Amino acid sequence: MTDEPSGRNLDGDAPAAEAVVETGGATITEDAELERTIGLTGGLAIGIGTMIGAGIFVFPGLAGGQIGTAAAASFAVGGLIALLVALPTSELATAMPRSGGGYYFVSRGLGTLAGTVIGLSLWLGLVFATAFYLVGLGYYALDALAQVGVTVGAGSGAIVSVIAVLAGVGFTVLNVTGTENAAKLQNGIVALLLSMLVVFLGFGLLEAFGLVAVDTPSGQAANVWGAGPVLSVAALVFTSYLGFAQVATVAGELKDPGRNLPLAMVGSVLIVTVLYVLTIFVATNVFTRDALLAAGETAIVEVGRALLGPTGALVIIVGGLLATMSSANASVLSTSRAIYGVSKDALLPRWASRVNLRYGTPHVALGMAGGPVVVLAATGQVQLLAEVASFLHLIMYGLMCVALVAIRRDRPEWYDPDFVVPGGPVIPVLGAIASFGLIAFMNRLSILVGIAVIAATAGWYFYYARDVALKGVL
Repeated sequence: MTDEPSGRNLDGDAPAAEAVVETGGATITEDAELERTIGLTGGLAIGIGTMIGAGIFVFPGLAGGQIGTAAAASFAVGGLIALLVALPTSELATAMPRSGGGYYFVSRGLGTLAGTVIGLSLWLGLVFATAFYLVGLGYYALDALAQVGVTVGAGSGAIVSVIAVLAGVGFTVLNVTGTENAAKLQNGIVALLLSMLVVFLGFGLLEAFGLVAVDTPSGQAANVWGAGPVLSVAALVFTSYLGFAQVATVAGELKDPGRNLPLAMVGSVLIVTVLYVLTIFVATNVFTRDALLAAGETAIVEVGRALLGPTGALVIIVGGLLATMSSANASVLSTSRAIYGVSKDALLPRWASRVNLRYGTPHVALGMAGGPVVVLAATGQVQLLAEVASFLHLIMYGLMCVALVAIRRDRPEWYDPDFVVPGGPVIPVLGAIASFGLIAFMNRLSILVGIAVIAATAGWYFYYARDVALKGVL
């Protein structure tokens, strides 16, 4: 295994084996300085903000409608898998606190081909997921207008696309002007969102334990308990957990990464899992399975209306707006950092990693993140591609666990993590098996599209970067 980067891409560029100086205030390279402006609260906000979108506001109706209260177990399974991956990711991230996240770990542990596939797949996966969040934001905006008596009629799809595009442009510009501004917005949104959810869930739990009484809709369908249905729904709702590893993509901008990275990743998974399970419990306590299925994707709005009247419905709609904004903003930030890392390794053209001298942010990478997002958001047809994003993330999570085992086996001199996963290889092996295994329960079309994306990224490697060698480089 080489200790230095080598080879050149099709443009003749070699990987940037830049000297990196890690300080308490910044990650300093030869041509850039990424300021460490994101603390533990900001890291938690990125992880929670990316996860707490569709999971809270869409899946109670879809998942609860399929198997009822058993969907709480599905969310718990998803949280367990995320936690199994979060621990190995924490160890890798404290050894390699750089922008790039999962791509960086896989490329250094498993080599250039695997790194190219994961780096480009992560970029595309986040682009499609961000577009999905923005379209969701558009629909929640329409619901908000309807709540105050404003209806848009037959042109609602076009209005949704316009809102999604404008929001995508806005979040991209916000991130170009500095991560500190983006982190402040993220902190504010997540704090307000969590406050609203605590009030909603608190009242729902009071109702569940008979301390308050509300009128509930009729319905008789029983819950569906069983390993197969629970795992199938777990595969469906795992999209809700895509955010925790995104904290690692901004590792180069986190204060005290040895402490804050593992706390942010593990903490965000635990907090969001508890919120998901409680939300499903409250929703399925108020509505039976068939009633949730009839309410569809907006079932949680109807749950809020049943518990707290029109005010409750309004609170949920505002929460949906904040959640989709939070998820989109965090994903734009993470997508640009993934592109930045891949470009610095000569797997994409070098100009993609240029840094804005005024704001200290990778503005070209942000454009490569925001541009495709805006185009996809304009179509309003991104749900399938969001499912593919889940597939691609599970592949990345599994390979990150494999990379940890490979790096520990090779014992390179540079590998000195501040956090070590206890239990030897047990947890990373379980994380890999669980990640790859959950794919078997996904929709076949999503699997086929995901495989096609991986094949395309592998083709890019053989066309553009097959002479680049990264394994063991740090």
